[in-house]
Amino acid sequence: MTTQKLFDRYQGKKVFITGNTGFKGSWLSIWLKELGADVYGYALPPLNSLDNFKVCDLENKINQTYGDVTDFEHLHAQITSVDPDYIFHLAAQALVIDSYNDPVSTYSTNVMGVVHVLQAARDAKNLKSIVVITSDKCYENKEQVWGYKENDEIGGSDPYSASKGCAELVISSFRRSFYSDSPVSVVSTRAGNVIGGGDWSANRLIPDIFKTLRANETLEIRNPAATRPWEHVLEPLSGYMQLALLSENNKRYEGAWNFGPSTYRHYNVLEVVKEIEKTTAIDYNTPEHTSKLHEANLLKLDITKAANTLNWVPQLNFEDTIKFTVEGYLVQDDKDIYSHRVKQIEDYTELARRQNTSWAL
Repeated sequence: MTTQKLFDRYQGKKVFITGNTGFKGSWLSIWLKELGADVYGYALPPLNSLDNFKVCDLENKINQTYGDVTDFEHLHAQITSVDPDYIFHLAAQALVIDSYNDPVSTYSTNVMGVVHVLQAARDAKNLKSIVVITSDKCYENKEQVWGYKENDEIGGSDPYSASKGCAELVISSFRRSFYSDSPVSVVSTRAGNVIGGGDWSANRLIPDIFKTLRANETLEIRNPAATRPWEHVLEPLSGYMQLALLSENNKRYEGAWNFGPSTYRHYNVLEVVKEIEKTTAIDYNTPEHTSKLHEANLLKLDITKAANTLNWVPQLNFEDTIKFTVEGYLVQDDKDIYSHRVKQIEDYTELARRQNTSWAL
């Protein structure tokens, strides 16, 4: 007799994903579709013809609606019409530098977007859980050498980080004010610097590397000593998907969760570049005059809670994280990129199974 795996429970379920034209949202859409879920996307149109959503032709593979989470009436109509079993809220303005250029839009999307999703979800009849994805940058960064825990102070000096701290306050408020007597569980998740094939966002290290490679140009490294919790996109997604199911009818799993790499070793920007350089011909330099906009130099996450409570641990070491990422970009011009994405998900799941990770058994 075959034992049902945890993720098999997504079969035939309605899953509503905001921001699914973005990097993480598109990968989540693929994974859930392959698990047999009925996926409903709500997001702005993709920005780039190279974006994962676009090259995987997801518009024609799932139920897609284009809309803005700042448009409450439209969002509310979509959520109540679909009446999903699970909601994953990923829509966000996700770039620190863009938050300096347009702080109003950043706060509008990242704070009021969360308000709108949580308010609209109150009218969904069959909803079991909501997973709101915020950011590791929601923490008040004190450049400490140990990882931030879920109950550490939130904040942020730049508009992006502060908006994510605000979002966490909104989530906590809605959970206590409107969902405490509801069967619906509300979860927030905080991931590190998520990388993988299909991300072509501006002002991000990995996309910048592969943009310069495609253009045969020289990469300028903005902050080579910055340390980040680098992780492949499939790592946090496995945690998000696990929480949505486990929190169904179980308030124990509500609250905030960190998903990042193992805490014993974190890598800086230059180390990432040098690892990628082993398999690609990167030409790079470090300009003398870099941006004066504040960005944290040191940021680590403590994943003890996820490890102890969910039996969630990263499946990929640093070298394999980079390997998966490079492979994801090198297939960019293939005719069937979707199949490559599915193959990486299958390989990742098999690795998790061999390592006795609970969600894969």
